[in-house]
Amino acid sequence: MTDTKNKGILDRIRESGFCLDRLAEYYPELGILKGVKQNPEYHAEGDVYVHTGMVCGELLKLPEWDGLPKREQEMLFLAAAFHDIGKPACTKFEDGRWTSPKHTVVGEKVFRAMAYRGADRFGMDFWERELAAKLVRFHGLPVWFWKKNRTEHGLLRAAEVVPLRLLYLLAKADARGRMSQTPGELEGHGDLFADYAKELGVWENAYPFVNAYTRYQYFHKEGLQPGAQLYDDTEFDVWMMSGLPLAGKDTWIKENYGGRPVISLDDIREELGISPKDGSGKVASLAIERSKKLLRKKEPFIWNATNLMQETRQRLIRLFAGYGARVHLVYLEAGYGELLERNQIRKRQIPGKVLEQMIDKTEMPEPWEGYEVRYHMT
Repeated sequence: MTDTKNKGILDRIRESGFCLDRLAEYYPELGILKGVKQNPEYHAEGDVYVHTGMVCGELLKLPEWDGLPKREQEMLFLAAAFHDIGKPACTKFEDGRWTSPKHTVVGEKVFRAMAYRGADRFGMDFWERELAAKLVRFHGLPVWFWKKNRTEHGLLRAAEVVPLRLLYLLAKADARGRMSQTPGELEGHGDLFADYAKELGVWENAYPFVNAYTRYQYFHKEGLQPGAQLYDDTEFDVWMMSGLPLAGKDTWIKENYGGRPVISLDDIREELGISPKDGSGKVASLAIERSKKLLRKKEPFIWNATNLMQETRQRLIRLFAGYGARVHLVYLEAGYGELLERNQIRKRQIPGKVLEQMIDKTEMPEPWEGYEVRYHMT
């Protein structure tokens, strides 16, 4: 008899015969989709769970389906099952209609947190989890990309984290898995997306920029063509740590960059006697002041903080890069169980509620954010 106790979600998907209802028996998280209202103009079929079931069914009917490798089939079905997992938190009745603003952004975080906390049940490695999260995040791009101010930029950014050919298939199933007043319109937009992605050379892989500097500049400055070749005039390195508390950032720094100056927000907080519960304005201000002294001297250093939010990272990266620094992002992650254990033996424990909130709001560093982005599991 086959042992089914330790099967992860990708194996469960195949075992379930690619059936949403059977998958939901193992993953009751999907139950939160039931009863969530939708705008009948685009979703006359019913609630979000009904729509999700239709999307999963349409995915299996796509002509491209049978030609996909088994693992890609499983990953796509997983993304289809969770593609609207952000809607329960975002759906509201406004101006006479149901709407779910930013549900893809929220959905990415919700799925990541679910899979991270439930790693034993989901059974996914880091890369599988992040691919699924990004498919959730960008599943609407193929049908709405043409409305963005910088359409090319949007496609190239998405291609940094997810194969656009898989995104296209997910969006096609999403467009077909509904009862809409304008049938076929969304799918037509998806076909334009596919044509444009192929034209840009990002259908299969990320864009092949000539060097890391040009890649960084393209994603941080308007008006630059991706095919440009810029002279790299950076002068020194800055390493920015990112990751939840207790992920092992201090240990990693000692083992890899011992002797380098380190600006640690935790150290400054302890130096000033400021509790983690109190505001961090004074701590951040002093850290910035110290970093500028090193930046002016072109001296390499490590910025050590959680840096969980993209906006925070980008604000700092722009500052460092403005002084001629090559900013390397280093993301560290420890398993959920390990994180909780480390917190229990920590001298200054992080309140459990605070730690859980940080998990929920984490925005994974994306490759385009810095000169280089690395990921390490501890």
